[in-house]
Amino acid sequence: MTFRVSEQSMSARVLTGLQRNQTRLEQLREQMASGKQISKPSDWPTGAAQALRLRGDLSAKDRYMRSATDGVSRLETAEGALNTASSMLNRARDLVLQGMSSPALENPIAREAIAGELAGLRDGLLSVANTTFLGRPVFGGTTAGSTAFDTTGSYVGDSGEVLRRIADNVQVRVDVPASAFGTGANQLFGVLDSIVANLRGNPSAVGSDLDRLDLGIESVNSALTAVGTRYSQLTAASDAAGAQSVRLGSELSELEDIDLVKSIIDLQSQSVGYEAALGATAKVTTPSLLDFLR
Repeated sequence: MTFRVSEQSMSARVLTGLQRNQTRLEQLREQMASGKQISKPSDWPTGAAQALRLRGDLSAKDRYMRSATDGVSRLETAEGALNTASSMLNRARDLVLQGMSSPALENPIAREAIAGELAGLRDGLLSVANTTFLGRPVFGGTTAGSTAFDTTGSYVGDSGEVLRRIADNVQVRVDVPASAFGTGANQLFGVLDSIVANLRGNPSAVGSDLDRLDLGIESVNSALTAVGTRYSQLTAASDAAGAQSVRLGSELSELEDIDLVKSIIDLQSQSVGYEAALGATAKVTTPSLLDFLR
């Protein structure tokens, strides 16, 4: 049996081959222009799915890193305030000891001078306790107000915790509770008020005030230790998230970006092949006399 291949079917196959070559050529040109080997999912479905997953992971790591960075800034603000408070309280303690000792103990004028300085330290400590970060008090929980303590030293914040997520299922507290300034009878503003009043009117009671002041100082120092621990946790998490972001970015680039040298060679080869195919097609499909007579 003899099979005859018509010129029409031969031309159709030739044109199909040319279109395939041209499509590949355009794809290579597009990759060279964009620098990416995946412009749309149909270019490489498996690679596109992997790239989507990597982008999701990269986005999560970037969020964790930003969250940790924000937390570090908040804790740095709190740490600075607590260090200032500690220095002020140490000065207050020195003044209390002076007021309890001779010659100030027997000298009302000297005790009044000491009481005046302590009153100033108390007001300064109140200002420190109302330190804010982005307009919110760092010792005020999640309050929407601008202060944690009012002018009397009473707490006006809330018991909420400001948390920052730094990894999957890991959150760190980035505010400092008001208990850093003592609680109940040992709340530092009340203690300092009592010291000032007793220096002026009842010097013999200053000794018990000193004990309460020491407990308040311990609260501030404990808060500083806790802040340092959380600060270290956040910086370590930020560094880890940054390293993971670099690794994921490298994997994504390796997956999506073209190999420039290989792409140039492929483009040149495809161009040469396409030109050769055009030349061969022109010879194979030379018009016959019947084509001119149609």
